[in-house]
Amino acid sequence: MPEHWWKDAIIYAVDVERYCDSDGDGIGDFKGLTSQLHHIAELGVTCIWLLPFFPSADRDNGYSITDCIRVDSRFGLFEDFLEFVHKAGERGIRVIIDLVVHHTSNQHPWFQAARHNEASRYRDYYVWAHHPPPTPPGKGTIFPGEEETVWTYDEVARAYYHHRFYHFEPSLNHANPEVRAEIERVLDYWMSFGIAGFRIDAASHIEENPMSSSGEDEDSPDVLREIFKRATSYKADAMLLGEVDESPGKLEEFFDGTRLNMMFNFLLDNYLILALAEEKCDPVHRGLAMLPTPPVNGQWANFLRNLDEADLERLTPQELETVFRVFAPDEDMRIYGRGLRRRLAPMLGGDMQRIKMAWSLLFSMPGAPMFVYGDEIGMGEDLSQPGRDSVRSPMQWSAEANGGFSRAPAGKLMQPAIDDGPFGFKKVNVEEQRSRPDSLLSFMTELAFLRRAHTQIGSGFCSTLETGSDQVLAHHYKSEATPLLLLHNLGSKAAEIDLSVPAGTGDLAPLFGGETPLMKEGRLKMRLEPYGLRWLGVPSTRSGAQT
Repeated sequence: MPEHWWKDAIIYAVDVERYCDSDGDGIGDFKGLTSQLHHIAELGVTCIWLLPFFPSADRDNGYSITDCIRVDSRFGLFEDFLEFVHKAGERGIRVIIDLVVHHTSNQHPWFQAARHNEASRYRDYYVWAHHPPPTPPGKGTIFPGEEETVWTYDEVARAYYHHRFYHFEPSLNHANPEVRAEIERVLDYWMSFGIAGFRIDAASHIEENPMSSSGEDEDSPDVLREIFKRATSYKADAMLLGEVDESPGKLEEFFDGTRLNMMFNFLLDNYLILALAEEKCDPVHRGLAMLPTPPVNGQWANFLRNLDEADLERLTPQELETVFRVFAPDEDMRIYGRGLRRRLAPMLGGDMQRIKMAWSLLFSMPGAPMFVYGDEIGMGEDLSQPGRDSVRSPMQWSAEANGGFSRAPAGKLMQPAIDDGPFGFKKVNVEEQRSRPDSLLSFMTELAFLRRAHTQIGSGFCSTLETGSDQVLAHHYKSEATPLLLLHNLGSKAAEIDLSVPAGTGDLAPLFGGETPLMKEGRLKMRLEPYGLRWLGVPSTRSGAQT
């Protein structure tokens, strides 16, 4: 049986372009990333997810790809990529990469051939129509306000082509077996070089049929199942992490153990953010209750923020307005009418105790935690940047020029570093936090190792408990050997809690977050400070850190 290593992975998302510049040209590269592997390893990360590093039209943050099997020369040589994968492996860190096969750039040679010659074999690599059908409900553009339609007329081809995302990202025609063969070649190529799997971009949109009146087609090939079979036949323990942001009723279709073995938990993320905004635990209860059970070989990838917008479309209009009022009071902090273009630390007002509580809450959720570069030090956003670039500022390594990201003049950086304000690199950086035991970096490091030590969280068998306070979430992982009880006060006020400890739990010691009164007669009564947290269980060699 293959190892399900991803069930307890600590996933760290990295944009190579924005992480570390080794040659002073203002652009991050693989040599720079490799030079910082010690930081990632010390942080307790076990899996790095690389955002696209392929040649592209340099639009949509690299997702407008022009060649899926090369390394963009701006990021170094292919040998630099291989060196990074090998050095990560030496530190016990696996690497997964983006598989972007829903669409290509309109500058891709396939699309250029398709538009110039209707008889070309590449014409059928894309979806064309002389008279586009009506767009079914729910199948419109992913980017309202930036794109008005999913069909764009091409003057050269004298036909319309389909695109679910931007007009410069035409959709591939997955009904064409030649397209699916191309995808298999991409899979085979990258897996030859030791990667551990793929994050499948737009996974829930790959099998849509834009020519169907409903957008669905029962006769369409099961592309995700073909990808899964190909990848796992090459490497039995390959991770297939899907970007699937769908309603609760549809999630299970993608999570049967033969199409994806890991999915981003967009649904729970909606309710975690709502809970943080309301300072109430009920949204977390609801979010957990709505989740389908992962397959035996599957796992949720939980997150609070990623490098896109915080998409909150699973919330009701009233709930969304609550989140906007608390976390995005200015229109410029919102995007697409449904999400936030903010980093977590400024969303939570820079309140370090609240930030720590939020990350502890995430790491305690059933599944595997994912966070992005800069989260470990509490980086902020740059709202002067367009769209989603607001949360993609260069990594802040030190108080030196450009935050230590690059030796290039500031004007040559691929994106300006955050150089002023409470989240500027002079105040928020790795070097300053590395020596402080009370820093967010120290906290996140301890949290990662604590999560790795408590694999019962990866089992997903979690139950919530009544605490007597609507702002305190208590949940429990039952295990005879290693029971675990977790408490999080989402509120800005102290809370008195009184809960019945599950039978058979035994005596629990404080592992993380502070001291806890002893339990008496199966009950735990205590006062939990504002934004307080406690991990209670069986002590291990790394337990006992304070916040």
